[in-house]
Amino acid sequence: MTSTPSETRPFRIADLGTLVVLAWSGEAPDGSDMPYLLAYSLGDAEGGPRATSAAIGTLLANNGLPVGGDVVDGTARPSLPVTLLVEAGQAVLNLAPLNAQCPAPEEWLAAVAERGYAYLVFTTRPWPEGEPGKPVTPEALKDFAGAEETLTAAAHVVLPARSLRG
Repeated sequence: MTSTPSETRPFRIADLGTLVVLAWSGEAPDGSDMPYLLAYSLGDAEGGPRATSAAIGTLLANNGLPVGGDVVDGTARPSLPVTLLVEAGQAVLNLAPLNAQCPAPEEWLAAVAERGYAYLVFTTRPWPEGEPGKPVTPEALKDFAGAEETLTAAAHVVLPARSLRG
C-alpha cells in the first residue's frame, strides 16, 4: 500500500500579501450606528490571489475564527485570541502573529464608544481595487463588503473595544 504524504506548508506572514483594514459605520437594524471593520488582502502575495486566500484562511483558523460560519461573539469569549484596541483615533486589530491598524472616522469612534464593540468582517476574498492610500468610494465599499462572495468567504466577529485607559 502506498500513501502520499500530505504537504503542510508553514504559515508565512508574507503569504497574506498587502493586508488592509477599513473602519466605517452604518445604520444597524436597531436604528443606531454600527461600527464595522473590514479586513482583506489585495491578493498581491508571491503566489497570487489563491495563495493569499489560503493564507488568510489559515490565519483565521489558527485564531479560532471559522470562515463562512456563525458569528463569533468575542464579548462572550474573553479568551478569544483576537482583540480590538481603539486609541488615538485608530482601530488596532490584533491576531497572532500580526497587528493591523487603520485610522477611524469620528462617526466610527462615536459608534464604538456607544456600543463598546465593533463588527469585524475578515474575508479571504482579495480586493485588488481596495488599495491603501487610495480613496474608496462608498459605492465600491458597499459593492465589495456586501457581496455574497465576500461575506461567505469571511469570518464574522463581534469584537469588544478596548482602550489603554481601561
